[in-house]
Amino acid sequence: MADYLTTIGLEVHAQLRTASKMFCGCPTEGHGAAAVGPNTLTCPICLGMPGTLPTVNAQAIELGLRTGLALHCTISPFSKFDRKNYHYPDLMKGYQISQYDLPLATDGRLDVALPGGAVKRVGIIRVHLEEDTARLLHRTEDGTPVSLIDVNRAGMPLMEIVSAPDITSPEEASAYLVELRRILQYIGASTGNMEEGQFRCDANVSVRPVGQHAYGTRTEIKNMNSFRAVRRALEYEVTRQIAVVEGGGRVVQETRGWSDERAVTVSQRSKEEAHDYRYFPEPDLPPLTFTPARIAAVAAALPELPTARRDRFMHEYSLSRDDADLLTDARPVADYYEAATALAKHHSGVLKPETARTLANFIIHDLLKQVPDPEGIATLPLTPAALAELAALIEEGVITISQARALIPDLVQSGDSPRQVVATRGLAQIRDTDALDKAVIEAIAANPKAVADYLGGKTSAAKSLLGPVMRATGGKANPQLVQEILQTHLDALARQRAGDDAPGAPAL
Repeated sequence: MADYLTTIGLEVHAQLRTASKMFCGCPTEGHGAAAVGPNTLTCPICLGMPGTLPTVNAQAIELGLRTGLALHCTISPFSKFDRKNYHYPDLMKGYQISQYDLPLATDGRLDVALPGGAVKRVGIIRVHLEEDTARLLHRTEDGTPVSLIDVNRAGMPLMEIVSAPDITSPEEASAYLVELRRILQYIGASTGNMEEGQFRCDANVSVRPVGQHAYGTRTEIKNMNSFRAVRRALEYEVTRQIAVVEGGGRVVQETRGWSDERAVTVSQRSKEEAHDYRYFPEPDLPPLTFTPARIAAVAAALPELPTARRDRFMHEYSLSRDDADLLTDARPVADYYEAATALAKHHSGVLKPETARTLANFIIHDLLKQVPDPEGIATLPLTPAALAELAALIEEGVITISQARALIPDLVQSGDSPRQVVATRGLAQIRDTDALDKAVIEAIAANPKAVADYLGGKTSAAKSLLGPVMRATGGKANPQLVQEILQTHLDALARQRAGDDAPGAPAL
């Protein structure tokens, strides 16, 4: 079997995070609520009634500009909407308002981190705006198959992001989608919720033998509603196309649908070309113009993007790459962490690296387990101020890290002040050196074998003396102080042993 090269280009449709639809005032929220009936969140415009006039959603334009700039695109100073003509039951007007030859943004790029540390640069051909279609529901009523139309989704604001054919494997495609969705979430352009259809992907894929310069015939795959589905569909389609070529057949340019249940792609229809849609300028909408000043203002308002934020976290907070990746994966988590570190620095005047790492560990290993979705961290009763206060109690030696972690589930539920909870429950560590000295002396007297092992050169035996002291103090002794006092007594015994072993000295 010959070796083959895979070529993949992705078209992502992301629903924009606006309050109303693309060309009318109907709401975008509530479509997933069970109480909302079909065809209730509509108006004459999104129903496609004759004589209605669309109006452009200004917020959608802003989010489109933001996306183009985040993807390093060139913003078109002049852009326009077009009518994409095709006849399908879910298209109420018989055409879709989209953009064709003068899209909002072009010629961008997205750097994608791959397993093993490599970085893949994927070109962005274009970013353009359009409206969503209605939803077709296929079911059986009284034994008869029927297709129903719910127009609630029609007119939803969409942004299409088209990649260059730079992706060479299903693994790269999955990594690209993860990074793209993360950026859209960071800049507030889209929720990126694939389960609710707010981040949808179509893939164009072809194969060709190694050494062949021309691309192979491509197919388009639709109906992939998860990252896992995209990867499985691409893996199947690549294998299928190679088998067709190896068998002497010819790959047909067509649109294929992914069947998740059967784990196969299925032929749906022949693939259309641009001229099949008979694009022409939308006569009811004015063109869009963008001055350099406006573009600069949008660029200046962009938040720090996830990759740059991850690198800064590693440098500024002395975090590992893995921890920085986890903290910056979702913007609300990164914001929560930075708020906590700022307040921790305010408490002590300086942010110690160990305190920054402690806060990171609390968030990664404790807080994120308390919320079903990372975005929920912003609504936890345990605020960044309270988490910083918890870290301050550790830094002051009032409680240990293990005590703090044990408190977190209760603090998440109650939202109480950690300092007050520690005081109320009497959890503050014992730092009275006289009391600790007495406990250490008693532990040494009660554990002669551990003392003998230590004096015999087994230094690890000293650790077995720490437990009795902690038990005697109800776990409230400051471990560092106990270790210092214990070491002082053991050193004294060692010196005594050395003196007693001198010639003429009595035995210990």
